[in-house]
Amino acid sequence: MKRFFSGFNKYDLYLWSVSVTCIAAAFFLYRNTDHLKLAVSIIGVTSLIFNAKGNPFGQLLMVVFSVIYGYISYSFRYYGEMITYIGMTLPMALFSLISWLRHPFQGAHSEVEVNRLSKKEYAFMGLLSIIVTVLFFFILKALDTSSLIFSTLSVLTSFTAAYLTFRRTKEYALAYALNDIVLIILWSIASGENKEYISLIICFIMFLANDIYGYISWSIMEKRQKKIKNSNSEKI
Repeated sequence: MKRFFSGFNKYDLYLWSVSVTCIAAAFFLYRNTDHLKLAVSIIGVTSLIFNAKGNPFGQLLMVVFSVIYGYISYSFRYYGEMITYIGMTLPMALFSLISWLRHPFQGAHSEVEVNRLSKKEYAFMGLLSIIVTVLFFFILKALDTSSLIFSTLSVLTSFTAAYLTFRRTKEYALAYALNDIVLIILWSIASGENKEYISLIICFIMFLANDIYGYISWSIMEKRQKKIKNSNSEKI
């Protein structure tokens, strides 16, 4: 465990420990019998703490999370979530893994180099997000998806977050934080029919806390990397 979490400070470990504890407590408190929900929640929150450090291993865990979460979403007819995570988040996590590995900060593969987007690329991303969201709206409507509006919003926030993650910008964490809020609402609706889904609400509340922390962590990382680059330029 010490080697696995090497490079993490006490705040990282504290947040991860609290997140896992809250998720496990909610799972057993509501007598949930589907241990797949517990597993996917722990995998997801572990992925986020690695992502917060800019570690590509987090993207590998996100691939695993997407597969299991897609199956759980399918079981409740949240086809938007299923299609989003299997058809979009999973491949984007693979692309992000490759991108992060190809852009290590000064050769350190445990930390990706933080990138910044131009205004033109933000405009392109916005246009692409709208096109994808409109397309998915009609697909989800045809599939008689539960909570259509929130499911569509989940597609919008997920696609934006996946794009920003692939492009290695700190704003990815804010986009995922918005997605977490949408998912908290979605699974709150689902829990009205089945109390076992309350554990997923707690899961995404923890995700929200981790994504907010991820943005703070990447902001600090960006400043540190910029300072190191400037220092090296002065030496040259």
